[in-house]
Amino acid sequence: MKIKPLAFDSLGTRGMATFLDLSTKILIDPSVALAPSRYNLPPHPKELAKKEAQWQAIVECADKTDIIIITHYHYDHHNPEFPELFKDKIVIIKNPKENINESQKERASVFLHRINGLAKKILIGDGANFQFDNLEITCSKAVCHGVSNKLGMVIEIAIKAGAQKFLFSSDVQGMPLDEQVAFILQQNPDIIFMDGPMTYLLNYRYRLEDLAHSLKNILRVINETKVSKFIIDHHLLRDLNYKNHLEEIFATNLGNTEILTAAEFLGVGNDLLEARRQELYKNLKMIT
Repeated sequence: MKIKPLAFDSLGTRGMATFLDLSTKILIDPSVALAPSRYNLPPHPKELAKKEAQWQAIVECADKTDIIIITHYHYDHHNPEFPELFKDKIVIIKNPKENINESQKERASVFLHRINGLAKKILIGDGANFQFDNLEITCSKAVCHGVSNKLGMVIEIAIKAGAQKFLFSSDVQGMPLDEQVAFILQQNPDIIFMDGPMTYLLNYRYRLEDLAHSLKNILRVINETKVSKFIIDHHLLRDLNYKNHLEEIFATNLGNTEILTAAEFLGVGNDLLEARRQELYKNLKMIT
């Protein structure tokens, strides 16, 4: 199973865009974004350049993709400004009218209006199962984007190709809730791409008890599934000290499970540009 992360926080931008190079090619959440403000600073030129390069990589993968999946309607997971990306594609989407907050409902309406007539077919993913040749795509029911539905709901995705199964968590923020982890345990995947806990917002919008629940559920997945590669990225990699928050995980016998970032999965170094934004601007001033 050939899986390529295209835009993840460990690769320098916000996103979880992922390409699966299978007999039926699949692109999940084809978008890339930057924090408009971090440390009261706008995106650094290095971030802007990285975003453009990653968007071009997404476009190139979209050209050869058969199926595009949109797990929810935040702009780091879908891009309504480029509807041509979806031309002649089968598009599987988070239900735009049910189990969705008002903000995402409005964004979904705009997005669907723009791709209507371009996409080959638009399918509702929530709780559905699809068969494409020798591939099986299973979507979870809508689950919370984090610890509550305040930020909306997302769908998790499991893709079975031959004997292997890949799971994409979308924005469950480290899966602190039992309903989020239940789908993963049920699917029993070999490879997981999960967005991690929002530790960069600890003591602001993220609580220690939420982190504790996330760590407990991550350990459940490690102990109760056959996962061999567990990629934890996205929100977690906005924190320069992200490894410190996973000490409980690494102190456990992981067996055959390898914990990686998306960058490490690709065999490249982590490039935490957003988390390093202060440093990048300081270096820019020193150069100028």
